[in-house]
Amino acid sequence: MAAYFLGIDGGGTSCRAAVADAQGRILGRGRSGASNILTDPDTALQHIEEAARLALADAALANVGPQDCVALLGLAGNNVGDAVSYVMERLPFQQAQIVSDGLIALQGAVGDADGAIAIVGTGTIFIARHRGELHYLGGWGFQIGDLGGGARIGHAALQESLLAHDGIRPLSALTTSILNEFGNDPRRIVDFARAAHPGDFGRYAPRVVQGAADGDPTALRLMRDAAAQVDDALDAIGRITENSGRLCLLGGLAQVYPSYLAERHRIRLSEPLADALTGAVALAVQTFQMTETVR
Repeated sequence: MAAYFLGIDGGGTSCRAAVADAQGRILGRGRSGASNILTDPDTALQHIEEAARLALADAALANVGPQDCVALLGLAGNNVGDAVSYVMERLPFQQAQIVSDGLIALQGAVGDADGAIAIVGTGTIFIARHRGELHYLGGWGFQIGDLGGGARIGHAALQESLLAHDGIRPLSALTTSILNEFGNDPRRIVDFARAAHPGDFGRYAPRVVQGAADGDPTALRLMRDAAAQVDDALDAIGRITENSGRLCLLGGLAQVYPSYLAERHRIRLSEPLADALTGAVALAVQTFQMTETVR
């Protein structure tokens, strides 16, 4: 059985790693750069190995390398077979398994028990574990999904700005500020939107959040509309879980949404037990100890 277990949380902006012993005690941590296996798998591989080596160094395991460890990696894009195959063939670990970044977030938030998470960031995805079975809702991407996410909120703010420019909706401080940013020229907004990625739209979400906090009527309506989409998803999660178990909000909008959600959901919200990296470590120990037991 491997002596050391690595949990890895790989995201679009950074890669975090933690090394643990066979009892799951975290001994060291490391962080490196972006590890998006879809957009740049080779750079992702470099940063995955770098984060692992930094975690081993932090644990003062001078004579232990990634090749001596087993690793469980929670990565976005784990459902894209070609990307996963490419990365798996090149990982430096003794054994490895790639799972979704959502799964390690769920494990961190609720532990081994049943429960659910709503990840509300630039996009959205809802994950539940009920009676040992996993359920995924949403997460289909900006073009046809991610309702309630920051990219959708930012996109809606630009739409409202054009409506206000055309006199279809009244101007507000929010739409006026956006129109001013584009020189009050709707064609520049259209040009921006045609080339924008979800993260580009998502940069306008904090402005909507702040506008709503300041009482801007347009921003308030956008936040309430977005929260209604999240409410719908949480209702579906509730039907799956029979409204039992821990329910946690995660992601960049996790601290924003509670005041906008329906009371039936607000009263059920709990703080996560731990973060996604802790979840990755726990799953690494469970997964590879079970593998050894089966052998």
